[in-house]
Amino acid sequence: MRMSLAIGCGVLAMLPVAAQAQSYQCTVPATLPRPHPDVASASQPQRVRPITGYTLALTWAPEYCHKNFRDPSAKFQCQSGNRFGFTLHGLWPDGVGKEWPQYCTSTALLPAALIKEHLCSTPSPQLLQHEWAKHGTCMGTTPDAYFSKSTGLYAKLRYPDMDALSRKPLNAGQLAEAIAAANPGVPANAVRVTVNSMGWLDELWLCLDKRFSYTRCETGSGGIADNATVKIWRGKR
Repeated sequence: MRMSLAIGCGVLAMLPVAAQAQSYQCTVPATLPRPHPDVASASQPQRVRPITGYTLALTWAPEYCHKNFRDPSAKFQCQSGNRFGFTLHGLWPDGVGKEWPQYCTSTALLPAALIKEHLCSTPSPQLLQHEWAKHGTCMGTTPDAYFSKSTGLYAKLRYPDMDALSRKPLNAGQLAEAIAAANPGVPANAVRVTVNSMGWLDELWLCLDKRFSYTRCETGSGGIADNATVKIWRGKR
């Protein structure tokens, strides 16, 4: 199944294979479920810390939907005729080690219009609320500016032919190199690859400095080893 990402909702992009993003079809309904508040907790406490850089996290939607197809919260992404490749999980401010900032201030629910504007990038109202509450509130900005920055970075990315990559032996280092080759300015060492317990591609974590330029990821900051095998779920054919 070839997926080409549109730079907008409900459109198929016609891009060279070496520079194409993943295909998707996204239609936003007139009404959406409202998110519920997302707040700090004992397991996810408030941490106000200096920001040392950022992570742009991308989720491989075919694998996500393979696992969560029947989850009501995944209906828009996985059961509504929409099709995604890489989706935007979020833009995360980093700190030192595991002491990253999170839930820096309390926040109201996001406006419905803002959710609709960004739903084709991050296809879950609740995830949008979570990303703003946990991460965006630590960046000293507004929800509009936070999501404009994250979706702006996301929209500029291009991806290799994931269908072709899925059909041959692949390790994390080779996937990072393929992502870098499709994106001048993104070095391979700025890409971390995560997989699930069965070795299937879960997410890409891209490292940025405090000026939002892609930079080498810190050692021990997550992801699997470069020589670790990665399998890519393509979805039903």
